[in-house]
Amino acid sequence: MALKIRLRQQGRHNRPFYRLVVADGRSPRDGKYVEAIGWYNPFATQVEQEFSLDAERAQHWLSQGAVLTDSAEALIKKSAPSLVRGLVDKKLALRAKYAAKRKARKKVST
Repeated sequence: MALKIRLRQQGRHNRPFYRLVVADGRSPRDGKYVEAIGWYNPFATQVEQEFSLDAERAQHWLSQGAVLTDSAEALIKKSAPSLVRGLVDKKLALRAKYAAKRKARKKVST
């Protein structure tokens, strides 16, 4: 099961409200989800009421292999930049590892 952390649309017509949820990647946008870890209100009047995130649960699901969508990543970057920074560092380390393997293979073959 490929898990994604993404936005689930709620609210009334012309007044969207989003929940940040962990869901199976194959389920529809507004379908069932595993866990709600936050919410986002784009029409909030105050900054405190605009976005909420349970960073501990987000970290848990990311460590379990969940993938962030682009919009969810942008929101999480605002409130918990350390989570996104950790993911970026992990990706860069993986790229460096593969580059070193390619370089070693190329050196052996020549």
